[in-house]
Amino acid sequence: MQRKFIGLFLGITAFFVILVFADLEPGKPEVTATLAVAALMAIWWVSETIPLAVTALIPIVLFPALGVLDGKAVSEVYINHIIFVYVGGFMMALAMEKWNLHKRIALKLLVLIGVSPGRILVGFMATSAFLSMWISNTATTMMMIPIVISIVMSLEESLSNRSMNRYATGLFLAIAYSASIGGMSTLVGSPTNLVCPRILTLLYPGAPEISFTSWMVFALPISLVMLVVVWMVIYLLFKPKQKWKHLDKKHFRKAYIELGKASQEERIVFVLFLIMALLWITRTGITFNGFSIPGWAKVFKVPAYINDGTVAIFISIILFIVPSGSRKGERIMDWKTAQKLPWNIVLLFGGGFALALGFQSSGLAIWFGEQLLWTRGVHPYLILLAVVALMSFLTELTSNVASTQMLLPVFASLAISSGNNPLLLMIPATLASSLAFMLPTATPPNAIVFGTNRIQIATMVRTGFVLNMIGIIVVVLVTWLLGGKILDIDLGIIPGWANH
Repeated sequence: MQRKFIGLFLGITAFFVILVFADLEPGKPEVTATLAVAALMAIWWVSETIPLAVTALIPIVLFPALGVLDGKAVSEVYINHIIFVYVGGFMMALAMEKWNLHKRIALKLLVLIGVSPGRILVGFMATSAFLSMWISNTATTMMMIPIVISIVMSLEESLSNRSMNRYATGLFLAIAYSASIGGMSTLVGSPTNLVCPRILTLLYPGAPEISFTSWMVFALPISLVMLVVVWMVIYLLFKPKQKWKHLDKKHFRKAYIELGKASQEERIVFVLFLIMALLWITRTGITFNGFSIPGWAKVFKVPAYINDGTVAIFISIILFIVPSGSRKGERIMDWKTAQKLPWNIVLLFGGGFALALGFQSSGLAIWFGEQLLWTRGVHPYLILLAVVALMSFLTELTSNVASTQMLLPVFASLAISSGNNPLLLMIPATLASSLAFMLPTATPPNAIVFGTNRIQIATMVRTGFVLNMIGIIVVVLVTWLLGGKILDIDLGIIPGWANH
């Protein structure tokens, strides 16, 4: 209670101090106003002074009042396609739970993976990271959550709650972090990755192509190192204090047999789950070194109009249409079950998007980038360290796509002015935008696992801060070791294609 009171006071104080005494950009008061709102929301989110969803509503009031954004524009960002990926994915999770399919999948996985805390962690992290290399991190996390919840519930039946609560927190965090890290390793893995080659071509038409292969060869080592780091940190911080005695594969094999034959409803939900995953994976297609596999969205008049949210809601609607075979008059999904969806997380998502829009439209994100211009004349790797750190922590509060779109041109000019290849800062900065592990609003995977109500925000902040710091060092080290070999980056040399 005392922490909440202190948070309330600190948030309001920070807001007024910035608003009254700071003038970040003379003639543009909206830049300072946006920072004041961001400080207030960050402090209230971390201290949980008021419910997180209520803090998320602050931009609807303060952005119009302070002249940052029109009230209509702010309100509209609270619902978008990412929100609908979450809503549709959670509907599927609730359908699994309703018909007990989640328990069947969980027991089968425990039999296959093994039941030691370390093995379960490795199994889920590897699966999440691999899937997010090819489909959206949001979709990946939504696919994994019902399975993880069921694993936790199965283990809770055999172990004490005290032993499981701690481990469950770590498991959920590991899923979110692995999805973000896996998404770094391919061009299609995260929307931010595609921003980089697009901006590079716009700024420097003669620049070499950043191919799918070259990106993967550079980024995959970063992802692999970070996955090992996350496994070690999560395992050390959240491993059960008590040993899991009398727990082996036989225990879960017996429980799986006791479930009996799968019901018709279980089979229907499982098939729809697989269809949703397949539609997510194959929507956009994959291009690899000139070889192209077209996505199914191409059959529609405007393929760009179809997104992951479209798929999620399409399958959700089908769940409400298909009748139950064993319960007369019932459907696979009903609204009573759907009401369990944590709508507070939908508002939390919206607050993050509204804050990101404020950063973008007010010019605050560009102001942050310009603060690095003092590094001219400093060693290139110190500049790189500052850029990567800025991106990692800035995207805790802003959209990583918006931040990369606005700041990559700033970083490119910073590289040129310091006598270096623009790629030295542009690619690491893009990767760093995925290293946001501290706040639920930082990435959709963070928000989704927070929506399970099994994670305290203070725990996420503490764990995420450690991983943010390690991630910054890993990106800088890998750039130092592989930048010259893979990206032809030579320190102190501006390539010919960048001189125009």
